[in-house]
Amino acid sequence: MFLGLLLASVSAFGQKIEASQVPVAVKAAFNKQFPGIKEVKWEKEKANYEANFKENGNKMAALFDSDGKWLETETGVNASLLPAGAKEYIAQNYKGAKIKEVAKLKMANGDENYEAEVKGIDLIFDANGKFIKKMKD
Repeated sequence: MFLGLLLASVSAFGQKIEASQVPVAVKAAFNKQFPGIKEVKWEKEKANYEANFKENGNKMAALFDSDGKWLETETGVNASLLPAGAKEYIAQNYKGAKIKEVAKLKMANGDENYEAEVKGIDLIFDANGKFIKKMKD
């Protein structure tokens, strides 16, 4: 259920499209990065393309620009995996609020971040739990 909500929230930002509407370069980049994945649902997010899929039982989303450059991959994780600093930030700044969902983000520059949804806001933290920014759903 948790991971389903994660991808549903990711989907809220994009417009569902058919695979035939995805540029060849984007599909080729996806297939190179995630070989063997057969079931992919595509969305258009502004100028980018998002592939939603499962890998090794994990629900994931990968974002590519229109030229096929990989931007990030989001993997749904249990809230217990959120770094302590992130949990502390949420407890201090969103007293009593429940963490709705958590995702681990692997960025193109090699960084690994975390995204936690609290009260309809996505909070982004670095790998050590330091707050980076918030984004409204």
